[in-house]
Amino acid sequence: MKVLITGATNGMGKGVARALATHPNVELVLLGRSQPLLAQTSDELARLSTPARISTIRCDLSRLREVREAISEFRSRHTTLDAIFINAGIGYAPRHDVTEDRLDAHFQVNYLSQFMLTLNLLDLLEGSQHGGRVVFNTPSFGELKFDDLQLEKEWNYELALGQGMAAKRLFFTRLHELYERRAPRVSCFGFEIPKTVWTNQINLIPFAMRAAATVMKAFGQFISIDACGQLMAPLFLEGQAESAERSGHLITHANGMLCPHPKPPTVLDAAQRERLWKVSLDLCADEATTRAAGRLTRP
Repeated sequence: MKVLITGATNGMGKGVARALATHPNVELVLLGRSQPLLAQTSDELARLSTPARISTIRCDLSRLREVREAISEFRSRHTTLDAIFINAGIGYAPRHDVTEDRLDAHFQVNYLSQFMLTLNLLDLLEGSQHGGRVVFNTPSFGELKFDDLQLEKEWNYELALGQGMAAKRLFFTRLHELYERRAPRVSCFGFEIPKTVWTNQINLIPFAMRAAATVMKAFGQFISIDACGQLMAPLFLEGQAESAERSGHLITHANGMLCPHPKPPTVLDAAQRERLWKVSLDLCADEATTRAAGRLTRP
């Protein structure tokens, strides 16, 4: 089984990669922006697996041109794909960063670039013998501001982070809706971790927030990346039928099992799903992505 993980060198992505690397039939493709961290993570995982089952693709998701290059590189090196973990993202940020594509960095990295990546690899997932699936790391908070998607009128990192999460939820719901009418199916669903994952993001936040997080950690409000990986691994390893049952849902872990989380109201709004889909294609301004979307939406 071949799994592509975005944001694979830190946090939840690295935790899932570690958990999956111990399974003999899993091949991992790690996508990240730092070549040194990719090499370090690849070497670390090779000790749990074998070097032949670990490969890397360097891509800075804040640059759409690099996303196009990553898609081309993946397709030139791989003819099969079974799962994508849409995980990479920006968390805390002290200021509003705008990318070279003139987009809010959170919106582009956490959502739009991975929208492009996913659409351009769906045909490979459709050919999976294990049941293709796209798993989104997407908590249930946040909302979209269609009148100010790039947050030029008002910005703080909570708003920016929430927009990316809301967009991902609408995206996986839209994909699920489209694949309900298609064959072969690809399962598309989100996952909300029940506790905050203790990652290197802690080192980036202001001192007062870091101190509060340290206290919360002492009271069991955080889990390690490895514990997170163990919780999530079944989502990638389970059979096609089980994965299909999860499609369209936001999944969490409660009472010792993986189970559906109540759907946020926004994902139930078909007009918002359609509006975001069209806006996203316009922002990507990419012919291959538009063709991939058109293939899915044709009657």
